[in-house]
Amino acid sequence: MKIKNKEKFCRNVIANAVIGVFLVVFVLTIFINSLQKKTVTASNSEYNGTIYAGDKNSKNVSLMVNVYWGNEYLEKMLETFDKYEIKTTFFVGGKWALENQLLLQKLKSKGHEIASHGYSHKDHSKLGYEENLIEIQKCHSVVKDVSGVEMELFAPPSGAYNKSTIKAATELGYKTIMWTRDTIDWRDKDAGLIYNRAVTGLAGGDLILMHPTKCTAEALEQIIKHIMEKGFNVTTVSQTLSL
Repeated sequence: MKIKNKEKFCRNVIANAVIGVFLVVFVLTIFINSLQKKTVTASNSEYNGTIYAGDKNSKNVSLMVNVYWGNEYLEKMLETFDKYEIKTTFFVGGKWALENQLLLQKLKSKGHEIASHGYSHKDHSKLGYEENLIEIQKCHSVVKDVSGVEMELFAPPSGAYNKSTIKAATELGYKTIMWTRDTIDWRDKDAGLIYNRAVTGLAGGDLILMHPTKCTAEALEQIIKHIMEKGFNVTTVSQTLSL
């Protein structure tokens, strides 16, 4: 009798262990699948009509420069781009373009891509459809009049947008561009920090956001060198997106 009880006890222990292992595997599977879904969502290049990155399997990355100020640092940045024969994308504000026509023309003459950053740096997420339409159209008109460029890419100031922003941009023939990584150079005046944010974990298709600041101009050459040493090409946003 004791032997039978021991055998029964052992069978119960083994059965419970098997069930326990099964439950652990089941829970882990659900958890891993959940993580995979989140990863896909986070790395997806398109979200709510906006574009955050190009093809991750490509060797192209872009240094996208938003311009509303910082003229005193643009020249140094242009010299660095020239040194490495790089063409990038400048997202210019319409008001800035109107007040700095020669500089806008210089960006174009050097072969850089010109794109829209809206007219007056408003918070587009707080604008209705008509207001969004006016801001984007007004910038387009100014840049076209000054440089002859028909822009096709729009980066909303501060990355702020709503459904009306996307609708207005799309109806005007624009693709709305965000970024993969942000140097936050407008806030943090530290060339080393800007460099690290630009290149750490660099991947194909990255859109790296920056502005014409003193520290960005100082860090730019090292950022470009690192990108090239890793085997990537610095291209315009359109090229990175294969448009």
